Amino acid sequence: MRKIFNIMMAATLGLTLASCGNDDDDFSESIFDTSVKAVDPDKATAPFDKWLYENFVVPYNTEIQYKFNFPASNLDFQLTPTDYKKAQLLSYFIKYLFYDVYTKFAGDNFMKAYGPKIFHYIGSTAYAPTTGTETLGYASAGVKITLINVNDMKMWSPESPYTPADFDILNKNQFHTMHHEFSHILHQTKSYPVSFGQVTPSTYAPRDWQNRDSVESHMLGYVTQYGSSANYEDFVETLSCTITDTDYRWMTTIIDACANGGVREGDKQQIYTLIDSLQIEGLDNPDRIWNNFTLYKETSRTTETGEVTERFVPSFHQADAKQHGSGKTLTYVKEKDFTSFRDFLDNWVQIDTSDKVGGINAMLKKIDIATKWYTENWGLYLYQIRQEVRERQNNVNDYVRDNVTIYELQ
Repeated sequence: MRKIFNIMMAATLGLTLASCGNDDDDFSESIFDTSVKAVDPDKATAPFDKWLYENFVVPYNTEIQYKFNFPASNLDFQLTPTDYKKAQLLSYFIKYLFYDVYTKFAGDNFMKAYGPKIFHYIGSTAYAPTTGTETLGYASAGVKITLINVNDMKMWSPESPYTPADFDILNKNQFHTMHHEFSHILHQTKSYPVSFGQVTPSTYAPRDWQNRDSVESHMLGYVTQYGSSANYEDFVETLSCTITDTDYRWMTTIIDACANGGVREGDKQQIYTLIDSLQIEGLDNPDRIWNNFTLYKETSRTTETGEVTERFVPSFHQADAKQHGSGKTLTYVKEKDFTSFRDFLDNWVQIDTSDKVGGINAMLKKIDIATKWYTENWGLYLYQIRQEVRERQNNVNDYVRDNVTIYELQ
């Protein structure tokens, strides 16, 4: 039986080699229909489709789904299509502020290998009335990123150029989401350290994170409310906020995190190092809100149980805190007026000697773990990415004027 088997194998191998070496085989013609063009020139959107093909499909094998794709939409929300012109502008921004940034520092192959393969645009917001939350975007299997509320974008014109406030909205609605979801793709490729989730393991709240206001989230050691929902969301929120958050957001976050619980020995210098790394200027500028605020002691009394809790709330977040006072009675007593961040941090914030982990201490640990992972696994420096994004945003009016063509429907 073994001899017969060997003969059969030899015969099969001979036939295979003969087939592979046949000079009469002709592979010059494809078995597929190659007459179908990549871009249909008869479509009303042909010029923009051609631009997308040349700038996303060819270099990155990435598809921009700007037309409403009902089967790919989330049926839990009532959603609307994206405005055609705003879809074009957002696509230019994704190339300029996202793909080109990573390509500059990681090389041509980085985004080809790890970049999202589909961007799906939704024009309207995705609001969930049952939870009171708004979804800003989501990713599917590390392949597709859905961007929501695109129609809220401002269209550029020479008479109405972009301002920092306009980009604050763009960062909140689109680019924070984009870096958030892309960070998911990266950490699903190379896992983030287990030690990150061990910094604040007991305060994640998967089911009721939305009931926390910004002050509570920051005082627990989370850069955002949503970051407190799970350690993997916390990780990507830390990365995304480092890249996209404004100076205002970072400084108010730091103040919230320091005001409740104090800082550990040595943390104050680390805070100044973080501010320098984020390239935040204006610590001596009296016009900056972080140099001119009032700190209040908030007393919260639960109506049903009579439970009383106290914390410090800065004036710039007092309205946010009141919104989360349902079923509670809130009273405020002024603690102190501050005319400089340095006075707040150096003279008012106390050194914390307890064993609890939270606030700025936890935040600093998480940022350190995340930035090291980013460099060790991808050869990228997170603060360098932030700096490049900020410089490009500062030059965006010149970029739009010189490089962007918005096509009308033909």
